[in-house]
Amino acid sequence: MKKVLWVLIDNRAGSVGQARGIISQLNTAHFEVVEKKTDYTKLSGLPNFMRGKTLIGLTSESKKLFNKPWPDYVLSISRRTVPVARYIKKMNPQTKLIQLMYPGEAGLDEFELVLLPEHDKDKPFHKSFRYLIGAPHRVTRSVLAEAREKWEAAFADLPRPLTAVIVGGAIKKRPFTLDNAQQLAEKIAAFKNKTGGSILITTSRRTGKEAQDVIMNAVKDFPMYTFLWGDKAENPYLGYLASADNIIATGDSVSMASEACGTGKPVFIFEGQSWLTKKHYRFIHTLYENGYAVPLDLKYVGFKPSSVLNAAVDAAREIERI
Repeated sequence: MKKVLWVLIDNRAGSVGQARGIISQLNTAHFEVVEKKTDYTKLSGLPNFMRGKTLIGLTSESKKLFNKPWPDYVLSISRRTVPVARYIKKMNPQTKLIQLMYPGEAGLDEFELVLLPEHDKDKPFHKSFRYLIGAPHRVTRSVLAEAREKWEAAFADLPRPLTAVIVGGAIKKRPFTLDNAQQLAEKIAAFKNKTGGSILITTSRRTGKEAQDVIMNAVKDFPMYTFLWGDKAENPYLGYLASADNIIATGDSVSMASEACGTGKPVFIFEGQSWLTKKHYRFIHTLYENGYAVPLDLKYVGFKPSSVLNAAVDAAREIERI
């Protein structure tokens, strides 16, 4: 008989993407997966030690989702879903709790499995912890093949090699400065002058208009396909990953860099100056040490990755183990 796994989905797109990446790798003969969409009220902003093992912070409609029959497993995907997971276990102690990312100290002993990235090893060890390199994602061979078929015609007239340029930006309390934007722009231009070919570029809300303008002005003479923040067309992000011959990614997003390394293509990471946190640097250097990526520098232009990164596979195996 299949085990029932509830996945507590909320409005955090990054966490949801990671969770669905893990789900896609589970053996469907073993698990019946049910997504439970949690919508929040302002009370969800309370510290978890105050919310405890309750449904405080959920809308009245969301609260109706959590009743018998209770599941065998719960996958909680963010800090705000932790009290919901603990509530389910309070109602049914046989349910095993799995947490994606650190749940906080409140109720930590109630979790059977906590899936943490390697760069979070600064936290005191707990018997439930299992460490992953990078973030789980949905970038698999089949996903890339589907995206390539959908998007290759859009890039067909661009000279190869195609370089996907995935630009993030500001992170908490750390702006993406114009100096960093200029440095990135110069490195992209130098890379393409060396390799030739075209650019598939996308920016994010966190890039900022001024920084985006600096980058685009520096690369404007290269053949390119663009999808900039605010564009209303369909997002070609997966098409970029699928069709590119190599990928340049900024180091501010663990998810972006992990997805890039999930393609099996050469990945070049831009670190910038006085921008990233210690956690970001720990993550990036783990990618370097394991042969998934290299710094964005001309001396590495011939880099080939040693393997494909997909933490979702490792996470799914850990869930099946318990």
